[in-house]
Amino acid sequence: MLLPRSADATLHDGQFLLAEGAGLGGPPAITALVRELLPLPLSDGSDLTFRVVADGSLGAEGYHLSVTPDGVTATAATEDGLRWAVQSLLQLVPAGEPRRLPCVEVTDRPAYPWRGSLLDVARWCHPMPFLRRYVDLLAMHKLNTLHLHLTDDQGWRFEVRKYPRLTEVGGFRRESPAGHAREGRSDGVPHGGFYTQRELSDLVAYAARRGVRIMPEIDLPGHTQSAIAAYPELGNLPGRQLETRTTWGISSHILNLSDATRSFVLDVLDEVVEVFPFEYVHVGGDEVPTEEWRASPDALARAAELGLGDVADLQGWFTGLLAEHLAARGRKVGVWDELVDRQAPPGATVFAWQGERRVGVALAAGHPTVAAPQSHTYLDWAETVDDPDEPLAINGPLPLEKVYGYRPDDGVIGVQGQVWSEYLPTTDLVEWRAFPRLAAIAELGWSGPGGDFGEFRQRLAGHLGRLDRMGVRYRPL
Repeated sequence: MLLPRSADATLHDGQFLLAEGAGLGGPPAITALVRELLPLPLSDGSDLTFRVVADGSLGAEGYHLSVTPDGVTATAATEDGLRWAVQSLLQLVPAGEPRRLPCVEVTDRPAYPWRGSLLDVARWCHPMPFLRRYVDLLAMHKLNTLHLHLTDDQGWRFEVRKYPRLTEVGGFRRESPAGHAREGRSDGVPHGGFYTQRELSDLVAYAARRGVRIMPEIDLPGHTQSAIAAYPELGNLPGRQLETRTTWGISSHILNLSDATRSFVLDVLDEVVEVFPFEYVHVGGDEVPTEEWRASPDALARAAELGLGDVADLQGWFTGLLAEHLAARGRKVGVWDELVDRQAPPGATVFAWQGERRVGVALAAGHPTVAAPQSHTYLDWAETVDDPDEPLAINGPLPLEKVYGYRPDDGVIGVQGQVWSEYLPTTDLVEWRAFPRLAAIAELGWSGPGGDFGEFRQRLAGHLGRLDRMGVRYRPL
């Protein structure tokens, strides 16, 4: 009936007729959300009642939802729980008239506190209205975190007022790859754009009303060619002017670690935390080639000064400085799992992407860990490689059943589906790749692993009608 599957749901005889003018009561933030999302006018009253109650059994996000012939009552220990009750209620509302809801008792709570999706807007700058739509889709599936990948070699999307060239130069590239990157062809079409701090602050508020937190990612010290193109003094090649990268893959150009560059980065992070109030800032750390550091007398001297056995270990030292700076501003850091091998800062939350085994490695190192292995959660991968009509993808196959069947290691704080965008230049393609596999991630995160795929697929078939009504361009089953 519900997707993700509820912890406990019992259908009863009877229906509740939800008519125009029905009475609505509850905390102002929740009633405002209901009025925004429910497609009919409501009055003040008690036909639909939402209440915060002292019920420790529901946890921070659980809820109880009761539909009887007389009305709807939802209770939760927090307003976050009530927000998920609203999403379940919306799933029970049929399309069209009359709106007769089945009588049901639902008690529900999530398996994991972290249930997220990464959206890469650095490779292609997708429009702000789509980011809001993506937030709506996350909330619909009870996914509580949007990981917004804002910077990369191919584009810098976050406005930094102190350093405007980051977006004026780094936010634009001369052209993009045409076809698969290995073909070496280009489209000859400039691409670019960025989001102002005001736009992102408004997005944060929009998401918060729906129970979705936004974690920004500023990828450091690699994946920074766009920043070095804007400010060449950040790089390791004095006198050389780079351009924002026009091909996919990993740039060999990374930040130098001078005092001036560290100050620059900390200034950027200070502006980031002003826009994003969520307790986590992701500082990247993946795929950092160290050839430039190995050829740099300054980097070698820094490593020797710090007593590091390998210049590559400068990455852990650098990330530790970022973590210390952010901690003083009330923030924690997220990092990719490469940092586990480079002395990740104590307490850093690791996003384990390189494979299932890396989830266990991060846990064994004592880090809070989000399971994000590419083998099961990289939704930009093709669902199949056998269909000639399947859009171009970076890798694959990753079928729906494999996503649903993933079983994270015990001890993870959650799961996350990644939508990298190298081969997703349009919002239609983002939706095609994300759905319905993100629905499987959502069920894994909310309901826990071990569900029956056949039963999930039956519920999903009905759920796709809800996506149809939203105009989502999902991949057909």
